[in-house]
Amino acid sequence: PDEAVAACLAGCRRALEAGWAILQRGGAAVDAVEAAIVVLEEDPTFDAGFGSHLNRDGRVELDAIIMDGATLNAGAVACVERVRNPIRLARKVMESCEHMMLVGAGAEQFAAAAGLPLCQPEELICEREKKAWAKCVQGDHLSEFHFSPQHGTVGAVARDVQGHIVAGTSTGGTCCKLPGRVGDSPLIGCGCYADIEAGGVSCTGWGEAIMKVVLAKSAADDLRSGRNAQEAADAAVQLLARRANGAGGLILLDRNGHPGFAFNTPHMAYGYVAPDGSIVTAV
Repeated sequence: PDEAVAACLAGCRRALEAGWAILQRGGAAVDAVEAAIVVLEEDPTFDAGFGSHLNRDGRVELDAIIMDGATLNAGAVACVERVRNPIRLARKVMESCEHMMLVGAGAEQFAAAAGLPLCQPEELICEREKKAWAKCVQGDHLSEFHFSPQHGTVGAVARDVQGHIVAGTSTGGTCCKLPGRVGDSPLIGCGCYADIEAGGVSCTGWGEAIMKVVLAKSAADDLRSGRNAQEAADAAVQLLARRANGAGGLILLDRNGHPGFAFNTPHMAYGYVAPDGSIVTAV
């Protein structure tokens, strides 16, 4: 929404600063992506981590994924209620689990075993979303009850000095969703994809439509075929609208680190670090 533009831009800048600080000193892309997304999960402006939308039962259920473009390894979690930063858990799954995706109580058990602290479900609920949910359960669900009914899935893509490309995505999902609903965000190829031979992609928007066209993988395939970063981003959003009648957007880096971004919603907050090290943010 218009009233959130300044907060969204500020959040993107903080996330870019966190990731760029790691890359600038020669750090790994996976560390930069995790650091950037943690900043956004901690910012209630966005629909990820603290401040996420509540489901129909008044609870927060979080999804996240991270993917390494060099190995094609990925880790994903869905429907977690006691992990404040699900991107950290997704990374633990990628690096320390025989499986690629864990959900619900099983994901939380793995988190505890991996040494990640668990929180109480109530700690993820912000007052703004609690009030919005209360209005919805008293009558018909109306989007105007919410700060923004589709705001804020977050993501990051990084390329480090070694040429490694990593992408990640984190979300609280849609407002008043059915318990157990999982959208595109934690699904490999849908909400996120990374391949060192193509690039890295993170998506946001209407998950059920994004899944239909496997949006992140579609954009990566366009990069692989020779389209430049912006052409691939534009083509992916056009595909989303044409074949799935969907609304959303994506950010990406090609294999050489060139950024691209596109969306067919009124706004999408995004940003990147330019070749001269300056930070660019926009909606």
